[in-house]
Amino acid sequence: MRFYTPSLTALALAATATPAFAQDTDVPEPVTVSSTITLTSDYRFRGITQSDEGPAAQAGIVVNHESGFYIGGWASSISNDSLPGYGEAETNLFGGYSTETASGVGFDVGLLYYLYPDAASGAQTDFFEPYAAITYSIGPVSTKVGAAYAWGGQDGLDFTGGKDDNLYLYGDASVGIPTTPFSLNAHVGRSEGSLALLNIDSSDVYWDWSAGVEWSGGPIVGGLKYIDTDISNDGEFAQSLGRGSTVIGYVGFSF
Repeated sequence: MRFYTPSLTALALAATATPAFAQDTDVPEPVTVSSTITLTSDYRFRGITQSDEGPAAQAGIVVNHESGFYIGGWASSISNDSLPGYGEAETNLFGGYSTETASGVGFDVGLLYYLYPDAASGAQTDFFEPYAAITYSIGPVSTKVGAAYAWGGQDGLDFTGGKDDNLYLYGDASVGIPTTPFSLNAHVGRSEGSLALLNIDSSDVYWDWSAGVEWSGGPIVGGLKYIDTDISNDGEFAQSLGRGSTVIGYVGFSF
């Protein structure tokens, strides 16, 4: 479930290997504001559909301070058919700190809160997830490795009665094609814990990966992305989820 990896750090850093379209607007320094609107043919979070393999509308905003601190929010339509009891909307609230050295190495740490405002009465859905990432850029190539850890004991992760935690590790890479508005990107991630156990039978680990091409022209960005996981057909709940291979398209506008 949950976001994404469009991604919070993408909005904060205005660069990522997943769809991100943030651009600073004209506001007095030392504060800048980035905002996006996105339409996607399928909202996938760590390889799993959140929109019942149908389209989703998304929007995000980040307020950045010149010191490197930022706060923001992101929201997406979801499908209660994919996520019974979660309702039809997901909201992410987050804050953190990011910086980049002169050598092109960047660091980003923060805390993310997953919120489902129209979840079923009494449903335990919300939880916190700290995250950290290291980025490196040289020429047209950008890379990123990161981790997101949701600690145990949160009701929103208590799917099996064990109040499990969850760890997500991932790597991203993108490269711009010289003299063109196109870039290529790739992603691989590993989920272990409560969220993985929710999607798989008799295992708490699964992998997801993607590869895509993106076009950028001023405030408009569009792209295609191939997404897949190693989740098998085992597990009654997993069978109700879109977790197999797919190709999605998206278009976004920044302002």
